[in-house]
Amino acid sequence: MQEIAFRYNELLRSCSPFATKEEAGLIHEAFDFAAAALNEKKTDYGEMQISHCLKVATLASDDIGLGPYSIIGALLHNVFLTTGVSRETIRERFGPVVLSLVDGYAKISSLPTGKVSIQSEKFRKLFLTVVEDIRIILLKVAHRLFDMRILERLPEAKQEKVSNEVEYLYIPICHRLGLYNVKTELEDILMRHRHRDVYEFINENLSATRAKRDVYIREFSEPLARELMKQNIPCDIVGRSKSIPSIWEKMKKQDVSLNEVYDLFAIRIIARCKPEEEKAICWKIYSIVTNIYPPNPKRLRDWITTPKASGYESLHTTVKDPTNKWVEIQIRSERMNEIAEKGQAAHWRYKGFDRKELTDEWLNQVRDIIENPGQIKFDDAPTKKNRPQKVYAFTPTGDLKELQAGATVLDFAYEIHTRVGDSCSGAKVNNILVPIRQPLHNGDRVEIITSKNQRPKQDWLMFVKTPKARNKIKRSLKEEKFRQAETGSEVLKRRLKNWKIPYEDRLINHLVKHYKCSSPVDLYSLIAEERIDLNEIKNLLLAKDRMKGKKSAVTREKTVDEPSAKDTPSQDILVIDRNLDNVNYHLAKCCNPLPGDPVFGFVTIGKGITIHRKTCPNARRLLEKYGYRRIHVQWKKSEGIPSFQTTIKITGEDRIGILGEITGIISNDMQVNILSVKVDSRKDVFSGELKLNVIDNKHLGELLHKISRVKGVTKASRLGTRGIK
Repeated sequence: MQEIAFRYNELLRSCSPFATKEEAGLIHEAFDFAAAALNEKKTDYGEMQISHCLKVATLASDDIGLGPYSIIGALLHNVFLTTGVSRETIRERFGPVVLSLVDGYAKISSLPTGKVSIQSEKFRKLFLTVVEDIRIILLKVAHRLFDMRILERLPEAKQEKVSNEVEYLYIPICHRLGLYNVKTELEDILMRHRHRDVYEFINENLSATRAKRDVYIREFSEPLARELMKQNIPCDIVGRSKSIPSIWEKMKKQDVSLNEVYDLFAIRIIARCKPEEEKAICWKIYSIVTNIYPPNPKRLRDWITTPKASGYESLHTTVKDPTNKWVEIQIRSERMNEIAEKGQAAHWRYKGFDRKELTDEWLNQVRDIIENPGQIKFDDAPTKKNRPQKVYAFTPTGDLKELQAGATVLDFAYEIHTRVGDSCSGAKVNNILVPIRQPLHNGDRVEIITSKNQRPKQDWLMFVKTPKARNKIKRSLKEEKFRQAETGSEVLKRRLKNWKIPYEDRLINHLVKHYKCSSPVDLYSLIAEERIDLNEIKNLLLAKDRMKGKKSAVTREKTVDEPSAKDTPSQDILVIDRNLDNVNYHLAKCCNPLPGDPVFGFVTIGKGITIHRKTCPNARRLLEKYGYRRIHVQWKKSEGIPSFQTTIKITGEDRIGILGEITGIISNDMQVNILSVKVDSRKDVFSGELKLNVIDNKHLGELLHKISRVKGVTKASRLGTRGIK
């Protein structure tokens, strides 16, 4: 108990410069409440939980610069997480501000960070989006700083978890918030934990030269101190060694040894002046410094005129000492130094940091830094409408998905995989069953529920938000439309055959125009969905024939199985579904079908119909996955002598004149045009591929038979997929 009393008095001393009497009373009440609620509970490393809370609260005040309400939140954070104290109790005892702090802290503490190393940027954005108050993040930073200071005492599994979070989340966040002291300490402890040998080597070398370095800093600073005193400018001049992680990074980046890193320290001049005099005083100091030591103009950094995005203000220059060594000098005011050391929190604490409008403004600024890292200064505090809105949600395995604001369960499903989206029937969000329309919120854990009977629907397009989900749904609907169109086409064909009406393009085009469809596919889909009455189609076609004064199509003796030459022009090579003409089709390059080959047609999106051999290597996959897009195809006898491209492969004994005999048979005997020849010979065996134009597969068979009878030829065959260009 003596240790707890000591820790509590230490916290009060830390708060005394800025906490009012009323605020100090609330801090005391929070301590009593936490001590009673936590009782004798201990942490997983054996310390009393109330002592742990006191240390985190003191650290939040001293190192981060947080104010009274944040300190109360630090005292209560473990109470809210481990004792089951209700939200209503916290609100009644300490008000809505403290409740929002501990509630937000619990929320970000529950986020799964197991994969933070591969999703660090998304996690940082999530952290700054999921919270409503910047102090929540600062409290978490304080807690992780405390954890790092006692890292060796934590269980091994927690050491790794904390180290990963610090490396990929909190060090970058501290850098962007301007918490440079905290960032440096976290980096230092992390390096000591992860790379102890390198850390000890650099540290020992720095310790060995510290006395010599202190003498050098004193001798270098004396001329500056005399001139500043002469000019009546009150200042503090201090030497600051570079951190060990910073030195190591420079060694790796420049590929040099420790002895070759010259700027191991910097001189800092901190002016004591009024805020309105800061800029003029800093530039006056710069003038004095450069009068004594020659500067390097290329190394001047003016972050007073244009502060860094984090609020950092300082003048940096590099000057040459009498021994021709380069020395970095930083010039700033006391106010600038405090912000540089502790970030904006220290600046606002004495001006009412716990006022929500100020924390909201800073949170907006920090979010803007994260989303626009290229900016160099704060402008007006950005509003939410000026920033691209995002929502971040987790899969059950801890993968973090980034979606646009307003995204639903269905958007999340399509973000995982198209098949998951197509079959999504609902989800468990934070273990609660919700429909596919449910909007997601930052930090949600989403487990998608699928159903084999689920299919994409047109109304899904009304509520999804992401372009990815919208495009996938449209694609699935289009494929479903083709599937329905196939069914509708078969239905219409059967009815027309029963009515003894020929299935013709002009007839289909008439129906498309009458029902104001954009294509035959739309017409077939409406028939499949029973949105068009087939009896109405029959009456429409009969009336059309009567208006033309023609004999009713019902009395025709010709049936759909008897296409005439008029129905299929002579220049057509293929008859697709018997009477379809003027159809955009082409022969597949993967199998180069020839007349006489068993073939089928496959409807492609935007490219018409592709004709494949039934033995094509791609046929099985296409028919299994898209069987509804198959069209029956037959070859039609042509009046002319067309030619089709194919490739044959010949192997045999390599002897003089054999290639001439083969090409003679092809060109002279069979009158076949050779497009290209590729021959290779190894160990008295030749292999050749010849690209030819033939009439049909029968013509090709005769050619292969003649070639195989040539002396020395062991095999002549039609080439499949491989070798066809």
